[in-house]
Amino acid sequence: MTSPTAFPLGAIRHDWTLPEVQALFALPLMDLLFHAQRVHREHHEPNTVQMSTLLSIKTGACPEDCAYCPQSVRYDTGLTHEALMEVAAVRESALRAREAGATRFCMGAAYRSPKARELKVIAQMIREVHALGLETCATLGMLSPEQAKELKEAGLDYYNHNLDTSPQFYGEIITTRTYQDRLDTLRAVRAADLKVCCGGILGMGESPADRAELLLTLANLPEHPESVPINQLVQVQGTPLAGTAPLAPFEFVRAIAVARLLMPRSHVRLSAGRQAMSEEMQALCFMAGANSVFYGEKLLTTGNPDVERDRQLFERLGLRAETSSGRESGHGDGHGNAPGQESGGCGCSRLHAHAETAS
Repeated sequence: MTSPTAFPLGAIRHDWTLPEVQALFALPLMDLLFHAQRVHREHHEPNTVQMSTLLSIKTGACPEDCAYCPQSVRYDTGLTHEALMEVAAVRESALRAREAGATRFCMGAAYRSPKARELKVIAQMIREVHALGLETCATLGMLSPEQAKELKEAGLDYYNHNLDTSPQFYGEIITTRTYQDRLDTLRAVRAADLKVCCGGILGMGESPADRAELLLTLANLPEHPESVPINQLVQVQGTPLAGTAPLAPFEFVRAIAVARLLMPRSHVRLSAGRQAMSEEMQALCFMAGANSVFYGEKLLTTGNPDVERDRQLFERLGLRAETSSGRESGHGDGHGNAPGQESGGCGCSRLHAHAETAS
């Protein structure tokens, strides 16, 4: 196996090999955390966390068969279906999020792909949220190049579309769209000059090699996603993945650290599943390079640590929120990065369910 000392850690690369990624996963945990924190500090302001709020603007009745997702119409999970929200109600939610300290507002809708009439309403939501001074993010399923341009023109900053897992394991999780469909949406989003949020879900029964392949695929995209949400499966009764053996906490921490090393400038988002994590596990994830979270009471259709509990944890850890401009202590480019480095990013993730998962 390739030794991690044989190649520079912290360099921006798009030519990683699977043996190199597996060598990082195989490092002693303390060594891996050391390297990840060192690289993190080279590219980001230390001890700061980007805060976002996610709102489900249309819930349930999704035709896809994602095995993790309670919003799929194919599974009986007890989820109440809700039509697309009114624009005024979304604006009020965004205003409350801003008052609670969020700097980015993410809107998620359970679609395979939004229809033209729905997209026009969502575009107006984006304009209203943008007018409040919040960064905007959306996760709406697959997009055509024309749809991506329409969202960009409305003022959208970020689009979330996760790969979910490795190309090899993907068919075990979803059959109603292909891996290439996901890559095509990412290409359309980039072509529209939108920033990208793209990550995956861990704990779905995948192998260690699958976790390495997922991060390898993300790291070798033509541009690294500005935000990389790493989700821990939230099991929901009625979905096919209910009852899956949980992922060991240290394996999740390792994935956070490897994501940081492979994509040094990206914001690595500690996403779905955080409610079930101990404070000690969350602290290790921050040590491993996570620097973005969802902040609020709900993560689409499943819970998220509440605002006050997060505030108390951050105070004990000495963490602080990025300001609305993303700058802390005079450092960075508006996204917590060192001067002269490209922006890192989005705080959003495709959670068509219990896990900011899907898309």
